[in-house]
Amino acid sequence: MINRAGTRVALALACAGALTLAGCGGGSGGGGGDAAAGWQPDGDVTMVVPFAAGGGSDRAGRALASAIEAAAPDVSVTVENREGGSGAVGYSYFLARNGDAETLLATETALLALPASGNVEFTFEDFTPIMKIAEDFTLLVVPAAAPYQTCSDVVEAARGQRVVAGISGQTGLDNIVFSLTENHTGVQFDRVAFESGSELIAALLGGQIDIASLNPGEVVGQLESGDLRAVCAFSEKRYEQAALQNIPTATEQGIPVSFAQFRGVLAPGGISEEQQAFWIATMQKVIETPEYRSYVDEGYLQPITAAGPEFVDYLNSNRTLLEEALTS
Repeated sequence: MINRAGTRVALALACAGALTLAGCGGGSGGGGGDAAAGWQPDGDVTMVVPFAAGGGSDRAGRALASAIEAAAPDVSVTVENREGGSGAVGYSYFLARNGDAETLLATETALLALPASGNVEFTFEDFTPIMKIAEDFTLLVVPAAAPYQTCSDVVEAARGQRVVAGISGQTGLDNIVFSLTENHTGVQFDRVAFESGSELIAALLGGQIDIASLNPGEVVGQLESGDLRAVCAFSEKRYEQAALQNIPTATEQGIPVSFAQFRGVLAPGGISEEQQAFWIATMQKVIETPEYRSYVDEGYLQPITAAGPEFVDYLNSNRTLLEEALTS
């Protein structure tokens, strides 16, 4: 289970104001001056989303773009989807933007999971972590006509028959959750990879897969319509929102699996301390905006943040946990 960092606003503001940022993130160069009076973007800012439109990462990127424009009215943000390779295409593109402080990336667990898979040539140290803005758990979802009523039903079915799980790639949070479930129960799920949560939902509705692990914000509409059913939540405790509060956790059903996907913002490596300070200060304003609050509330996220050096600490501590989950 991922350890959850608390909100650390004061430290990040100190970093942004004083510009003592040598340890506040990977890839920083020299620089100085006050963030508010110093560097600012000259033109439009690009928010790279390393997954297809319609999924949780896409919603995060678009919400962040709107919130940044609200927090910094002189900044215009354009969202650019660069999907493929379970996020590898988008992150590799972003790696090539080294030194370009007018390009950001809406990051999530793939930042750690892709390097753990050994199939990419970067780690998070090649980028400049700005802020973790929230944490996002998942629900185990099945078609309404499926015979499964609980997580335990799904596990028992997998002991004697083929159960097909849709995933958003080998390094996605859903695959990690399924791997942890397999480790705890001894079953095996067949997997079919898709590029986004919206594709997974379509596959569930079309009968191409039996189960999927989806963020609540991706699937709450289909749950409320009755087209899909959530049989458990891979969260530490039940959700408090009315639409989800009756969904038991996997742990309640004897499957001790709880794992959160973080949502955050990266800048490229090679930017200056002054540029990093600008984005940390801007993101501190972002988490105070109505746009951010709407994103968190409507997406059923936990608003647990960590800026600059504490985001780096979070990434360091959770990299080991992810590597264990993917290789065990």
